[in-house]
Amino acid sequence: MQLLNTLYVTLPESYLHLENDTLRIEVEHDTRLRVPLHHVGSVVCFGNVKLSTPLMHRLADSGIGLVLLDGNGRFKARLEGPVSGNVLLRQAQHERCRDAGFSLAIARCCVAGKIKNARQVLQRGAREAKEPGDAASLTRAADDLAAALRALPNATDLDTLRGIEGEAARQYFAGLNLVVRPEARTAFQMDGRSRRPPRDRMNALLSFLYSMLMNDCRSAVEAAGLDPQVGFLHALRPGRAALALDLMEEFRAIADRVALTLINRGQIGADDFTEREGGAVLLEGEARKAVVVAWQERKQEELTHPLLEQAIPLGVVPLVQARLLARSLRGEMPEYLPFVIR
Repeated sequence: MQLLNTLYVTLPESYLHLENDTLRIEVEHDTRLRVPLHHVGSVVCFGNVKLSTPLMHRLADSGIGLVLLDGNGRFKARLEGPVSGNVLLRQAQHERCRDAGFSLAIARCCVAGKIKNARQVLQRGAREAKEPGDAASLTRAADDLAAALRALPNATDLDTLRGIEGEAARQYFAGLNLVVRPEARTAFQMDGRSRRPPRDRMNALLSFLYSMLMNDCRSAVEAAGLDPQVGFLHALRPGRAALALDLMEEFRAIADRVALTLINRGQIGADDFTEREGGAVLLEGEARKAVVVAWQERKQEELTHPLLEQAIPLGVVPLVQARLLARSLRGEMPEYLPFVIR
């Protein structure tokens, strides 16, 4: 399927190859799709998908990103052509990263955006709860996140800040269980966040959505000319796109809302998951396609950005935020302002 210039390939055993200026997708020698390359901004492949070498060369030459994910949406690899972007901006980014005070300020903004948006999810859940007990519990959880927000200015180092974030995340995910409709709670109960591998259905669904969100945020960071490897909240490690992870924090609640909507509307059920040896739980089959479609439809919904004061698709917001971050790194803005759900 092709949405917002990103081609998502979810069919197992798909074969992608180049046909003149067209990307062709076959499954068992049956052509499923032909897409002119000038209509494609990036290609994301889930699971066992094969690609021809000439196609990969052409994608790199044309500046079309290729992302490989495993069947559960976990990032495996990314192919891209020569690095582009503003070298002076990247130089400023690297210098800012070594400034402990500036790094802490940016990291604090990322955490504040994350907690504010998570709190909105719990508050909305409390308003829509049918049981008074659920509403009261969700309200208390939202109040706990408000307390975490008040504690952020007192965090004088990254370790303290990460500790506040971790405790807020624990409280948030505990409350998230109550936003799931009562009849689905047994199937989608989660005992905290588990990732590698996900140990329950909710974690499997969130991991799948977060993988797509991560791809969007990394693309946004690179489009702004920034180095995705050099972040402020997340520690620098070889192979880790720390800055993309920083940017991703303020958008996680949007992915969470998509997951809750899919569950509460019955679009995703318990039978859409399988448990592998060792306890890993994976999203399977047509359900993966349903999640991709839901995510892309959500990205097309328009909202008013508080700084731009104009309606833009949600899928464009990470690009806007990456550019705001670049302005902050260049000293053109006094601080970075995270995106907050209204």
